[in-house]
Amino acid sequence: MDHTQLSSLDLGIIALYLITMVAVGIYFVRRIKNSGDYYVAGRTLGPLVMMATVCATIIGGSGLMGRAGVAYSSGFKAVMTAIPYLLGMFLFSGISGKISDLGMRYDITSIPDLFSRRFGQTAKILLAALVAFTMMGTVASQVTATATIINMLGGQAGLSFEAGALIACVIFMVYTASSGLFGVVYTDVLQFYMLILFVYILIPVASLRSIGGFSNFLAGLDPALAKPYVDGSILGDIVTYLVFTMAGAEMWQRAFAARNRSAAKKGMFLGTAVYGVTIALVYFMGVAAHQVIGDGALAAYGNTDAVVPALAIHVLPIGLTGLALAGILSVIMSTADSYLLVSVQTCVHDIGKSFFPEMKDRTEILLSRLFSVILPLGALVIALYIKNAYNILMFAWSFYAAAAGIPAFAALFWRKATSAGVIAGMAAGFTVCVGWKLAGQPFGLGAAVPGTVACGAALVAVSLATCRRHPSVFLETGEPSGESISRRENTSRGKG
Repeated sequence: MDHTQLSSLDLGIIALYLITMVAVGIYFVRRIKNSGDYYVAGRTLGPLVMMATVCATIIGGSGLMGRAGVAYSSGFKAVMTAIPYLLGMFLFSGISGKISDLGMRYDITSIPDLFSRRFGQTAKILLAALVAFTMMGTVASQVTATATIINMLGGQAGLSFEAGALIACVIFMVYTASSGLFGVVYTDVLQFYMLILFVYILIPVASLRSIGGFSNFLAGLDPALAKPYVDGSILGDIVTYLVFTMAGAEMWQRAFAARNRSAAKKGMFLGTAVYGVTIALVYFMGVAAHQVIGDGALAAYGNTDAVVPALAIHVLPIGLTGLALAGILSVIMSTADSYLLVSVQTCVHDIGKSFFPEMKDRTEILLSRLFSVILPLGALVIALYIKNAYNILMFAWSFYAAAAGIPAFAALFWRKATSAGVIAGMAAGFTVCVGWKLAGQPFGLGAAVPGTVACGAALVAVSLATCRRHPSVFLETGEPSGESISRRENTSRGKG
């Protein structure tokens, strides 16, 4: 087949998939009765649904297309930076049961909610601002990945990268705004099976067949792409991923949405385990592209983010190509909607209700849907400015990891952590991270490393100096309060 063109059948499959995602989101509008339904799906998620939504959220456009592009250009760096995120997610899986318990017991629906309970409104709003910025940057990375795919079809449909980015934003808006976490989670379940079948099985198998088998792949593999190495930039990415998982607002939201402690832990562990298998497959697709597509041919598709869709177009027949590209889009959308919803919750629930505590549920849901339209426009601006999914992701995550990772862990486990200590830690982490980036990242070291060290040092020093005079409230886990039990039973009866 012509490796720069898609058949009408493939284009039709992709269009049908996008329409289906919008339809699923609209269908779940009827499940939204209150803000708890919108943000945490009524706390009804069982372990299998949790597994699918966790894995689909982890493997986003930056995790698939961006990381495959890193493998194509930098080889083993794609694996070196993925393993810390995997380890961090396994650690988070271990504490997700505690997070679920706290959510049930104290009716907490977000990580800024937890900060409000332990450290007060100032700490909550500072963290919420960091979450909103980070989540918008992550949505932007998914917009970039989607726009890259749509731009690849531009020769036939007349769509530029910018037009593709706008289309991506509109789709994200519609089904996130309409149904909140219900729509996000149940589209994630569909997207999970699509990405496993049509991306992580179909494309690697077809690529291997095109190369002529695993022995031919190994014989043609550039040794430089298979050599493990660590430099300052990789170390910065490693610290960013590892620390970020402790405060990843999208995973905290999933833990709060689980129907119980066991569902949270099992779902998180299973989803993380599946993600672990995909790391090797993403690396394989990135380096195999040199043998399937050629070293220079990828330039025709725009940038290295196009590695996986370009592979699909080269190795798959008509029909299967459309399914694979729809699967790639499913990877992107499953992450974009999750981070968009967290951004919305942060702006409306965590920040808005801090200033207007008497806001009614109906007003909150209306504003949430409004922000689901507004915030993607900010992501669109970021996407059009940077135009590389992995770079956008690391830009957004480094600030957040440095400022929020250790404070989040302290909020759960350190009794002596105080409001002053947490605020000092967040301020120090963010300031040092920004300063390090502005200084050109001395020694080639990623900004998340000194930022995290500064955050931890400031948090511990100030907390120890203030814990006797101004102790914070430590939240105990255990059986939920009667009010929380009643709310849970009312929202989850017949669901899950």
